[in-house]
Amino acid sequence: MKRRAGRFILATNELKETCLNSDEILIKYKEQQAPERSFAFLKDPLFFADSIFLKSPQRVETMGMLMGLCLLVYSLGQRELRRRLRESKTGLKNQLGKLTKTPTLRWIFQCFQGVHLLFLSGVEQIVNLTEERQFILTFFPPSSQKYYILSG
Repeated sequence: MKRRAGRFILATNELKETCLNSDEILIKYKEQQAPERSFAFLKDPLFFADSIFLKSPQRVETMGMLMGLCLLVYSLGQRELRRRLRESKTGLKNQLGKLTKTPTLRWIFQCFQGVHLLFLSGVEQIVNLTEERQFILTFFPPSSQKYYILSG
């Protein structure tokens, strides 16, 4: 099994006496993948961050702070969704139509792109809110459901 796994070069710049052993370094390294995926989300062209031009360092700092805050909210929402799926011992369909217990919040946002709020004769109506989308909404709090006229 060791031969099949290959070799890993583990290095750290942690020079304190409480230095990590090789197993701990590997665990820390693997934990970096979640933040890396999150920052990839911010760099995605669909996020439109590349179309923003800022003229002062203070505005760049502010935009960085706002993007970090957006990433925090996104991560918390995704974690909460996955926690609720775990508790209910179910999953949601992914892009391939297969059940997954770890959907991304980005995928959920894409699922709701075709849902629209329509006003006809002063009456609010939701268009394209399918049963599957309503099922997805059951894993979100009432504060989210109210936008789809599912709760008061």
